[in-house]
This record gives sequence, structure tokens and C-alpha cells, in this order.
Amino acid sequence: MDTNLDEMFKAGVHFGYSRSSRHPSMKPVIYGTKNRVEIINLEKTEEYLNKVKELLKGLSLGGKTILFVGTKSEARDAVKNAADMLNMPYVIERWVGGIFTNFSEIKKRIARMKDLIDKKAKGELDVYTKKERLILQWEQERLEKLFGGLADMTEKPAIMFVVDPKKEKIAVAEARKMGVPVIALMNTDCEFKDADYPIPGNDASMTSIKYILDQLVSAYRNK
Repeated sequence: MDTNLDEMFKAGVHFGYSRSSRHPSMKPVIYGTKNRVEIINLEKTEEYLNKVKELLKGLSLGGKTILFVGTKSEARDAVKNAADMLNMPYVIERWVGGIFTNFSEIKKRIARMKDLIDKKAKGELDVYTKKERLILQWEQERLEKLFGGLADMTEKPAIMFVVDPKKEKIAVAEARKMGVPVIALMNTDCEFKDADYPIPGNDASMTSIKYILDQLVSAYRNK
């Protein structure tokens, strides 16, 4: 077992779900079953991962934008950290319908968020009553939670990365509609064709998700 496969094994990338939850399209990347848990063929994972890494190296040379999406609890920290390391946009709370298909409206909400942040910093909200300030603070916090990671996204990204396309089906559907290619870390319950660039692997483990994202960050940095 070479170094990359060994690292993936230690990170638990090979753990799938139970056979009963397997999507038929994932059968070619499954090595076998152990204790009723399907085992993903890490040689296949490495093959698909390397394709994505080469793709990202090319996107990096053109300074292209990647949108990172991972709203499941196991993915949030790793997705945000990866996006921050590359100064890229991200969604980690909830995919708000229209981020791709109605971005002009989303930009208005981002502008409102920035306006509230700016006015608070300048003390311009002090003219309001305590109750009014609390309402505005609640609005700001809600907008930051939903759109904080998109504050600097001014146009459609070149590509989107998602953890678990089954979980992020609305994001994937919008990306498809708007012609944004999708990279996806997907477990054995996902449909393989839901991503233009699938990476078969454990999408329910923090260590597995972090390993894959670290690989992608390094690839974009051409390291």
C-alpha cells in the first residue's frame, strides 16, 4: 500500500454505508463488505481524486473561483477552513434557493448584510431604540449565518465542490441548471452521475472530509 492509500485508510476514507443503502451506480467503486459496512476501493478513490487535483491545478493558473459547500455538521469546519485557506466563497449552514438561479436577489441580501455591519461599526444604529437595535442585530446575524461565506462572491464560480451531493441536492440541481460543474465527495448511498467529477469516499467523517479537502487545497496551491 503506497503512501496516499495508507493516508486515506488512516483517515477512514474507505468506510461506506450499509449494503442496504447502496446506490446501484456506486457498485464499481466498492471493494467489498465488512461487518455489514461497505468498503470503498481506495484505488478507485485515488484515481478520481487525482483527476480532480489536476483539474484544480489548471483552475488555479487561471485564478478561477471554487464555491465550497458542506452543510452537514461533520463537514462545516473543514469546508470553511479549506475555503478560507484559498480565500474562496462557501456555504456551510443552509443552501438558500436561488444562490445560482437568482443571484441578483441574493446580492441584494448580501448588500443588506454589509450595510448593517457597516452602520453598526460606525455607530449609526445608536439612533434607534433598544428594541429596534435588537431586531436589526437579529437580522444581521441571520444574514451573516446564511450569506457570510458569500460576501465576496461577485459572479458565478467556475466550479463547485460539495460534500455529499445527496444532502446538497438543491445546490447540485442549481449548479446543473446554470452550467457550473460539480466536484463531489460522495459515499455509497449517492448517485455517481450527480457529479461531473465524483470522488468516492466517506462523506460522513470529519477526518475523511478533512483529508480530501486538504488534498484539494494543496492541488489548487500547486503544492
